Amino acid sequence: MAEKTRYSDAELEEFRAIIMEKLGKAEHDYELLKLSLTNMDGNDTTDTSPTFKVLEEGASTLSKEEAGRLAQRQMKFIQHLQAALVRIENKTYGICRETGKLIPKERLRAVPHATLSIEAKGGK
Repeated sequence: MAEKTRYSDAELEEFRAIIMEKLGKAEHDYELLKLSLTNMDGNDTTDTSPTFKVLEEGASTLSKEEAGRLAQRQMKFIQHLQAALVRIENKTYGICRETGKLIPKERLRAVPHATLSIEAKGGK
């Protein structure tokens, strides 16, 4: 039997469902991060004590920087998932871009946006 060169349409649909679920969660998390960056998530007039305010602003700056980094990472993840959906449409999903062989299903279930097999990534 010849080696399989691409996943079947049914298998691609299984991966599409996994990606859509992860994409929905990622977009939700991204929106939460954006809200925390724009301070629309609950700062009110109850935290007006001067000492508290100074401590709060320092923590706020740190958490804004961290939230900004997390938001950037989350957006990159969303873009990778969206690119994986395009590969499903093109029926090239799951094919290692280095070796041209199929990436094992187990790897794609764990990292659905993967474009390299473990061997191509250097994990021989």
